[in-house]
Amino acid sequence: MNELVTRSKFTVPVDKQEVSRDWRARGYSCGLFVDPPGQAWLDFVHETNELVAVVDGRLEMVVSGVSVVMEAGDEVFIPKHATHSVINIHDGVSRWLYGYD
Repeated sequence: MNELVTRSKFTVPVDKQEVSRDWRARGYSCGLFVDPPGQAWLDFVHETNELVAVVDGRLEMVVSGVSVVMEAGDEVFIPKHATHSVINIHDGVSRWLYGYD
């Protein structure tokens, strides 16, 4: 999983417009999720590649059975057809960006 995670890819505080410009240049969309503590999106599979970046809070990402904790500014690449989950492990709300190619 380490090869899929880029630590501190974006400067904190994370600027959604900066992420959107970066991703658009790489062929990705950019949307925002705002999750309450404990929110879990489990076992998703997409027909496209996906990027996820934490704006604030902490997420546990599980990609193809491998788990990693993500902090603000981190980015993860999720290959198409990979089973993945996103869990808010922060005490408060976590905000994160996602994009598909």
